[in-house]
Amino acid sequence: MKVVTNSPEETIEFAKSIGKKLKGGDVIAYTGGLGVGKTTFTRGLSEGLGIGDMVTSPTFALVNEYRSNNGEIMLCHFDMYRITDSLDLETTGFYDYMNDNNILAVEWSENISESLPENTIYIKITRLSENKREIEIIGDERFG
Repeated sequence: MKVVTNSPEETIEFAKSIGKKLKGGDVIAYTGGLGVGKTTFTRGLSEGLGIGDMVTSPTFALVNEYRSNNGEIMLCHFDMYRITDSLDLETTGFYDYMNDNNILAVEWSENISESLPENTIYIKITRLSENKREIEIIGDERFG
């Protein structure tokens, strides 16, 4: 599935529709350059999951956790930009987060591509202009 959005608000609205279809155990792997809107998209996912819009970039924390109001699901937002090998990945606690109660959203997923599960949902975001983005979702029939 490919969609073009014309503003950050449209990106968030599209991501909300995707977030409503996610379930515990899902892993979202983002690809796309710096500033394409990966965190903006995650904000929309969070809203779609009913968690809210308090999402911030995990650049310095490596992972930010957002728990749903009922506590049943947690959105774990990773930034793998600085991860260069399996030892680095292990120190993030990445594998500990992979369970049926969590949804993982992974920025810079190309840095850990060999460690992603087989059923990963890939979201490629391409900047077309200042506010326009092409968003492609690959890997799950829920989003076809």
